[in-house]
Order: sequence, then C-alpha cells, then structure tokens
Amino acid sequence: MAGPLTGLRVLDLSRVMAGPWCTQILADMGAEVIKVERPVSGDDTRHWGPPWLKDRGGNETRESAYYLSANRGKHSVTVDMGQPEGQALIRELAAQSDILVENFKRGGLARKGLDYATLEAINPGLIYCSITGFGQTGPMAALAGYDYLIQAQGGLMSITGAADGEPGAGPQRVGMAVADLTTGMNATIAILGALHHRHLTGEGQYIDMALLDVQVSWLANQAQNYFCSGTPPTRTGEYHPNLVPYQPFPTADGEKVIIAIGNDGQFQRFCQAVGRPELAEDPRFATNPERVRHRLELVPIMVEITRSRTAAEWIALLGEIAVPCGPIQNIAQVFDDPQVKAREMKIELESRHGPVPGVANPIKYSRTRLEYRKAPPALGEDTEAVLARLLGKTPEEIAELRQRDVI
Repeated sequence: MAGPLTGLRVLDLSRVMAGPWCTQILADMGAEVIKVERPVSGDDTRHWGPPWLKDRGGNETRESAYYLSANRGKHSVTVDMGQPEGQALIRELAAQSDILVENFKRGGLARKGLDYATLEAINPGLIYCSITGFGQTGPMAALAGYDYLIQAQGGLMSITGAADGEPGAGPQRVGMAVADLTTGMNATIAILGALHHRHLTGEGQYIDMALLDVQVSWLANQAQNYFCSGTPPTRTGEYHPNLVPYQPFPTADGEKVIIAIGNDGQFQRFCQAVGRPELAEDPRFATNPERVRHRLELVPIMVEITRSRTAAEWIALLGEIAVPCGPIQNIAQVFDDPQVKAREMKIELESRHGPVPGVANPIKYSRTRLEYRKAPPALGEDTEAVLARLLGKTPEEIAELRQRDVI
C-alpha cells in the first residue's frame, strides 16, 4: 500500500537541516513535498562540501553529502521570493497545499506576505509550521539559532564530555546536529497532531517550533535529576549517573565493549557467569543504588574481570545470559553490522548521476510501507513541471517568469 500520508502536499520553504529533516520524513511517509529554493544558489547545504556525491564514473559532482542527507523524495522548485511575482507564486502553491514548513527568522516572511495570517485567509485548512532557534516569543525571538549554540545554551554540552579532573575534561558538543534533528522530528510529530485536529474540525493551525525548546525538553531524565536533587548534573564521561556498571570496559584484545547492566538481576547473572558470585552478595554492590554509591570501588574490579576475555567473547557470553553488551563501532562498521543490514537501514536511489546512497527511515509499518520514490533533486529540476501541473502555467508564462529571473 501507499505511504500513510499519500494525498497530502507539503510546501517546504525551509533550508539547512531541522526543516528539511522534517519534510524528508513527511516525504518518506508518502506526502508530496515541493521544496522551494533560491534560484542559482539553492539550499545553503548544497555548498557544504566536501564530501560530494560521485557519479557512475567515480567523478565528484557538486551534490554535497550534507544536502543529500535530508532532501530525498522532494521536488525542487526555484522561486525568487524577493520579487512580488515570486511571492505570488508561493501564495498560489500555498493555496493548494496541506502543510507549509519554514525556518525564516521571526517576521521574515510577513514582509513578503507569506506569513500564517495571510496564507490562512487563502487556505483556512493550512497547517503552517515555523521552525526558529528561539521561537516566536521571548527576548531572543528575533535572533538566529544554530545547533552548536543551542547545544550549549540548552544544557546538553554541560553534561557531555569527560568529568572534571579527567584527561580532556570540558564541555563537548554531540557529534551530530542533535538540536536540528530532534527539532525536525518534533515538528513532524506536531504536524501529525495538527492533521488529526484538522480531520476532526477542518481547521488548520500555526505551529511554533524552537530549537532551544526542543533541546531543553530533550534533557529529560537529566532535568528530572536536577528537579529532584536541586543539584545540576555534571559531565560523567564514560559512565552513567544513575546506573552502575553501565559504561565501556577494556578487553583482552585492546578493544572496549559497552556493558549496560540495568537491574540487579542482570548484575547477579553477570557475577555468576564470571565466577564471582560474591560480588552480587556484597552489600556495597547488591543493589543499583549501592553500586552507584560505590562505583569507584566496583569499576576497577570490573576492569580486572573484563580484561580476561576478548570483545567478541564478552559479547557472546553476555548475550547468552541476557546481559546487554555490545561493541563500539565506527560508522563504516555500523553499516556492515548484520543487524543493521537485516533492518535494511541503508538504501539507494537512482539519480541522473547514478545511485545515491542514504540512511533509511527507521519507521516500519505493518500496512503502509514508507516510500523512497525520488533521489534528492538537483536544483530547480522540477520547477517547470510543478508550475504547469499545479498552477496551470503555460510554457509561455513559464518562459516569461524565467526571463525575468522570478524562477
């Protein structure tokens, strides 16, 4: 069957990552996504290389890996929104769309007559999602927000990295643009909720998404640790603040494995399997709260034990007794992992340059399969087709718009 959002149209005015990540998810779910880009330059991320996609002959194209990661399934239409004619085209497209996603600074689209109030009058059922760094209200609402800044201001860097006193101590950013990605995911959730509301009432609505809000919400259990203790959590590096043992451990072959013991039963099975049942009976280690309290005493004992077997041996042994244990893999190893392969987490889509690899959407429905119908588009490759199909523009009208640099 077709994807669950088949029949819906998304007008994507967003750039870079948070907005495009949201609209790529919607495209995977079957929605028609029209990506509006600036003529000539397009989405900023088209130029964020190297690395670049290679064509069938192994030659580098000008399609950046960054752009390719968040734009499959979309139709690229180039429109100069600085011109009144371009603004009129966007209003015409919005009149025929179900969802609009944008990430301009507050007030940026109002000056172009493309704000929610204007478009709602044209299309009362429109779901209009704005994504900004700091939201539409508050003292920082007018400022631009970037993932790195949000990780810092939103508290994530304060709990990421080696603990004070350890080598390399200091706040660290997470290796992915997590504020952008989680904001894109939350925007998708918000849109799906608004779609259900529209299904019940016929009403569209405005959605105000902020990267900072999402990052703060993502503090989750660490924020709750603070609320309950009154003490801000700090960086703990390799170990978990609430569970012990729950960290990397060295092995006989120089590798490290993650041993993630989440309850007392798992710890008891571990101790039995390694011939140290007395550890599970020791009052210092018998329960998780006591293990957390006596972490500095338990971890050296664990290190002595884990150095007795190789990483592969630990993964096999602990897997047999249902104690979570796994390798620390680089990204190449991830996509060679049998489990990742079995879950079909790498895909390929054909483009004019040849196959474009990508990471699959993790959602797996039993009835409505996700759809990977179109490789990330070249800049403006769908402009004429979309204007003709949706707006009824004639070849002569399209030629005139192109001659005047509107498209």
